[in-house]
Amino acid sequence: MNIIIIEDEKPSARRLQRMLANLQIEANTLLHSVEESIAWFSEHTHPDLIFLDIQLSDGLSFEIFEALEITSAVIFTTAYDDYALQAFKLNSIDYLLKPIDEDDLAKAVEKYKSRLPKQKSVVVDFDDIRKMLINPLDRTYKKRFSVKIGQHLKLITAEDIECFYSENKGTYAYTADGRSYLLDVSLEQLESDLEPAKFFRVSRKFYVNIDAIVDMISYTNSRIQIKLKTFNEHDIIVARERVKDFRAWLE
Repeated sequence: MNIIIIEDEKPSARRLQRMLANLQIEANTLLHSVEESIAWFSEHTHPDLIFLDIQLSDGLSFEIFEALEITSAVIFTTAYDDYALQAFKLNSIDYLLKPIDEDDLAKAVEKYKSRLPKQKSVVVDFDDIRKMLINPLDRTYKKRFSVKIGQHLKLITAEDIECFYSENKGTYAYTADGRSYLLDVSLEQLESDLEPAKFFRVSRKFYVNIDAIVDMISYTNSRIQIKLKTFNEHDIIVARERVKDFRAWLE
């Protein structure tokens, strides 16, 4: 279970870390501000569970959720009860008031665990195994995608797509003519449809078409910023953990 603590007061963060350790739960990442948290979430895989204080040194922690799409479960830890309604509009499991009681913490953790999907028995599907063993050179990938525009369907070819991106829980294909089309699949579901030599997932939010790249610029924390032919709605940054694979993909 991957857990982080976001708490502006470092002694309080370490105290909560020790209390979780008493429950045999490790929380190795401690963050202390809105700015630091946004930077961390932009570069790392999101955790399973966040212990989140509301009033941080540079603002309210709700600003993190306004800046990024975060799907992690949240247990709020705060000295204030004014924000309970706003907190429960997020992926909130519990709302613990400081000073945090050990029994209340244990109950909140158990509440989170009770909401996890039950582990199912593994059923071997030999057809899936066969598909995994197929030589990648023998695989076929989608050449076109259908999108709905009002009551009409439109076909767009893969070669005309500069990038796929996610925004506000939707997945979009952006084409060379400067238009974005909403798809009915997630970026994860697109993985098996896209030709690996042509499309690369540079971050949690973007797949890019190698033929659409016009410039690559060194960015902070050893990352790379990508410029496409016409797409300029968002900055496209190669996540730090993907930079090595991205460089290999380019060769």
